Amino acid sequence: MADTVTGHDEARLRAALEHAHHPTLALVLVHLTGDTSFLSERYQPAYQAIGGDPDGGLSEEAKAELRDAVFKAMLGYWKTGKIVPKPDTATLKRMMDYCATQPIPDEYVNFAMHELALEGRENLKPGKSIALDRAQAATFKAVIIGAGMSGIAAAIALKEAGIAFEILEKNADVGGTWYDNTYPGCRVDNPNHLYSYSFEADHAWPQHFSTQDQLLAYFQGVAKKHDLYKSIRFNTEVLGADWDEAAATWTIRTRTKDGKEDALVSNAVISAVGQLNQPKLPDIEGLGTFKGPAFHSARWDHSVDLTGKTVGVIGTGCSAIQFVPEIAPKVSHLTVFQRTAGWLAPTPDYHDYITDGKHLLLADVPFYQVWYRFFLFIAMADGPLAYLVKDPAYNRLDYAPNADAAALREGIEQYIREQTAGRPDLTAALTPDFHISGKRSIRDNGVWAAALKRDNVTLETSPIAQVTETGIRMQDGRDLKFDALIYGTGFKASDFLVPMDIKGKDGKSLHDIWGGDARAYLGLTLPGFPNFFIMYGPNTNIVVNGSIIFFSECEANYIVSCVKMLQERKAKSFEVKRDVFDTFNAEVDAANAEMPWGYAEANTWYRNSHGRVAQNWPFRLIDYWNRTREAAPAEYTFR
Repeated sequence: MADTVTGHDEARLRAALEHAHHPTLALVLVHLTGDTSFLSERYQPAYQAIGGDPDGGLSEEAKAELRDAVFKAMLGYWKTGKIVPKPDTATLKRMMDYCATQPIPDEYVNFAMHELALEGRENLKPGKSIALDRAQAATFKAVIIGAGMSGIAAAIALKEAGIAFEILEKNADVGGTWYDNTYPGCRVDNPNHLYSYSFEADHAWPQHFSTQDQLLAYFQGVAKKHDLYKSIRFNTEVLGADWDEAAATWTIRTRTKDGKEDALVSNAVISAVGQLNQPKLPDIEGLGTFKGPAFHSARWDHSVDLTGKTVGVIGTGCSAIQFVPEIAPKVSHLTVFQRTAGWLAPTPDYHDYITDGKHLLLADVPFYQVWYRFFLFIAMADGPLAYLVKDPAYNRLDYAPNADAAALREGIEQYIREQTAGRPDLTAALTPDFHISGKRSIRDNGVWAAALKRDNVTLETSPIAQVTETGIRMQDGRDLKFDALIYGTGFKASDFLVPMDIKGKDGKSLHDIWGGDARAYLGLTLPGFPNFFIMYGPNTNIVVNGSIIFFSECEANYIVSCVKMLQERKAKSFEVKRDVFDTFNAEVDAANAEMPWGYAEANTWYRNSHGRVAQNWPFRLIDYWNRTREAAPAEYTFR
């Protein structure tokens, strides 16, 4: 029943608290009561690398104490609307240490305080803290290519700074990859309370790892809230862009869906097309000769009814592991062709819905959402990198880079054995023979092995010889017939900015300069291409730590900072110095060579055709954050 004084439902709060992340309650109590004893050892969580208690092993007695204390504190809050003064800096540091389960190094404090955003998430908008001359900013126009996650972040940053912009989008709506990928089971593999803009944190996610439709709705909602739709040209493909040195402008060539070509001029170009936008088909003889329906997962053909059909799926990456369990119960028989197994990342709540009780806590309990998100952030920040660092003294470097990594690998191997119990063939097939993170790991809550164990599913690990009119011919001579083929073979991640034709100074082609080996300073800019930015560019993919949205926000902030540099120098254009560019890329290459994705013998999209890791950022999140807070004029030349 509702409390007669406050009008709030006490019973509902009691019930909701049963669904709490209890360590978050301890931090809420510091805000509501000022009592720091809730940070004591009795309530301190301790987490395991694999599985374990999401509440960090707190005793049932300790959890009950936290629930009771929050309930009582909330009754007082409802009646008065008051909380104690904001914790001082020392107390906030203790609270962050509590989240991290160990002292946060001093160099992380400002970084962590920024992410915590106790002063309000509005202040986290990229470019918010960068002061520009608004009159000058309005005369500087940028064109953003792409209205996906990065393009929306860039637009919001430019709008915040007063910089004129226009977005060109090839699709009919915003969303990028979440607009393109509509295959069954499509969902994010990053917790949604972290995979969201820091300045637009959403407590209403229906699941911990939400599906494509929910993600698309989120990005559409953000674009509408910030009134971006009026600045977007939809169904407009960018063919290329040409730099005019005399005018210090870019001419962007476009083509609409009906074939009409046009051109527009801007002072800057921001490519926000990302790395995962061009579907990759396998290099198999006879591709295209199959007479039945055949399509890539990123271009799912919903007109094809797979019910009762014999289906072949080529590829076992993240997309296939999401859609195979969805279609397996519908088809007559499914054959999954695997070239290389990927490491499974045990995630028990991967398909779980968030309870109404937890939604209530996130929406109505002061500071619960703030600290819950911070728990996710700090757990997935730079800590996981420790599992990738080589220990020269470790005597099993052929198995893992250090002892902790070896224990993690052993735990996951045990998980795979448990999931494939009774099927030694699957145990062998699903257990990789390379270091963890040698290729992209895959979220799993048991559905992958369960799908492969079905009577109507076969996992085929023998090599494919060719695609035929009726199906697949194996190298051992077998002919396998199918009604439909689906390619779950990923994207042309190394083909940055393809197929756009970008020409910089002296008419030099970006793709000729790269020669299939894309490089950029901070993943963002390169010599010879003034006022040109690349979001989610070379070496800005993150593999084990954080959310890619974090990087996009950093990049959007940096772009605004670069415009400020131009203003302060009354310059028309800028470009990064060659020595700065070269030094940065040498450092990145050296660091990536020491990471599992650099040295593990695994087939991975992280490496390009030259064998170089052109995707991944090998350093810490804080390193990228520090380097993108403000552009350094000494690293650039101006005109």
